[in-house]
Amino acid sequence: MSSKDNNVTVLVTGGSGFVALHAISQLLNQGYRVRATLRSLSKQTEVTNALRHSGITALEHLQFVETDLSNDKNWDQAMQGCSYVLHIASPIHLQIPKDEKEMIRPAVDGTLRVLRAAKKAGVKRVVMTSNFGAVGYSHHDRTKIITEESWTNPDEKGLSAYNKSKVLAEQAAWTFIEKEGNPMELAVINPVGIFGKALNKNLSSGHELLKRILDGSMKAIPNMTISIVDVEDLADLHLRAMVHPDAAGQRFLALSGGVMTLPDIAAFLKSELGERGKSISTRRLPDWVVRMAALISPTDRNLVPQLGRYRDANNEKARQVLGWEPRSNEKALLGTADSLFAFHHLSIN
Repeated sequence: MSSKDNNVTVLVTGGSGFVALHAISQLLNQGYRVRATLRSLSKQTEVTNALRHSGITALEHLQFVETDLSNDKNWDQAMQGCSYVLHIASPIHLQIPKDEKEMIRPAVDGTLRVLRAAKKAGVKRVVMTSNFGAVGYSHHDRTKIITEESWTNPDEKGLSAYNKSKVLAEQAAWTFIEKEGNPMELAVINPVGIFGKALNKNLSSGHELLKRILDGSMKAIPNMTISIVDVEDLADLHLRAMVHPDAAGQRFLALSGGVMTLPDIAAFLKSELGERGKSISTRRLPDWVVRMAALISPTDRNLVPQLGRYRDANNEKARQVLGWEPRSNEKALLGTADSLFAFHHLSIN
């Protein structure tokens, strides 16, 4: 799985993001030419510094284009000459909007904008990053494991605007491919919680969560269950789905396997990190306390729908079809912790 002749160009959208940086690094390592989209070209140095941190020294096969999912400017230029697109970018929302349409419309319209430009440019295949929220949030039969056959109902009670935007954007992508996409192909990756090694000081949501556990600001740990995927494995899965003949028209759940509760994660990190884990609390926060706190706290209100959420999912499709071999939950968590210390988000006093 490589392009040693440097004649294959891949467009990566959202090039400064946590997942995209790892995808770009792996593409360059495998000999591809890469064009990365940025909302502002002022981020070029940030991206190249992060790639050097990953071990990339020769950046002559990397280009940047300034684009935005919210308008058509420069998308034709971005797509020109590209064989593949890794559509990893998502619209940015610093706060949860009062009207969910403010999050949903840009996600759907942005996805269709990318697909239309890709089709126009003759792109062979688009690999789109969706999420687990588009797969498993309407799965209520706990006797059956969640697979790629499952779909979240966008009208599911308690579904966040973010997850609703993801499921509607993915549905729009599949509809476009069915009605207008031929001969362009689509594959979709549906990751769970993303953890692992950071390439710069920017904090992903997974890093933010572990930072709160590690620095002791989470005084008691909610009894939430999460699934985990390491960012390097997730990037690898995107690249596999990009070129494998059997990936066209398929969705792939991206998870290491098995679930962990936040209290289990806290206990694991405390036992493994020694002095670095001394601030970790292992006190459990009862569900009823979270529900009471949600009456006055927007942060806790967002936690309530996650209490008791069923997340037992299957990664066999990615393993069997694409030969994907992800690392363990524990290795992904330790990689996240190492990055928090390496970039001085945490220190040992």
